[in-house]
Amino acid sequence: MSTQALPRQHNGGMTAEETSAWRNQTRVFLQPIAAPSILGLFGFAGATFMVAANMAGWFGTATSGIFLFPFAATFGGLAQFVAGMWSYRARDGIATAMHGMWGAFWIAYGILWTLVAVKAITLPPGEFPELGYWFLVLAVITACGAAAAAFENLALLSVLATLAVGSAFAAVFYLTGIGGWKEAGGWVLLASAWLATYTAAAMMLEGAAGKVILPLGHLNKRSNIPGRHEHIPLEFESGEPGVRHGQ
Repeated sequence: MSTQALPRQHNGGMTAEETSAWRNQTRVFLQPIAAPSILGLFGFAGATFMVAANMAGWFGTATSGIFLFPFAATFGGLAQFVAGMWSYRARDGIATAMHGMWGAFWIAYGILWTLVAVKAITLPPGEFPELGYWFLVLAVITACGAAAAAFENLALLSVLATLAVGSAFAAVFYLTGIGGWKEAGGWVLLASAWLATYTAAAMMLEGAAGKVILPLGHLNKRSNIPGRHEHIPLEFESGEPGVRHGQ
């Protein structure tokens, strides 16, 4: 695409001459990368759904963690943690903090239930203040992430806000042993898992189609219209270096 054909509203409002000058003075390092939060959110959603459904009383017993922890530790832990590290490379501070923190939590959750499975420790059936403080810390940091996400899009804000509330409810349950808080926390965490699934699916569809399919509620209203292109990339003329999108 010739830079002479670029209208002023494209490329941040630059004229064709300004675009040409930008290209002549810029070093471009090409590295193909997908949005790491697609993996991170799907990993979080899967692990949270399984554990939260048990908390809400959909299935299983208090010892179901023995069967759930391998999935939670790998899907929600390992997958989400590496997504957090890739988010660092993608310069996404919110995703780095949230995926890194929750990925580490699910790995720790897996370690805890591994110790239970090998009968190294026995978890108390009700009040468990040590685990309560785990969730208390998670709730506070996740709430900070939700506040930051308010500047990005409503989908991510909804995921983190419900996650912070669900974590707070779980913290109250483990600190007090009052069963109603466990079920309430499970239901709110289920809502967070469903919202995370929607958000990850919307990001994946946009990356595959090159346009908005499911809106994410960006502050820029133009980005919320299905069928519209959220980003107008600066494209290089034929013959110049580039990377192929996809595999």
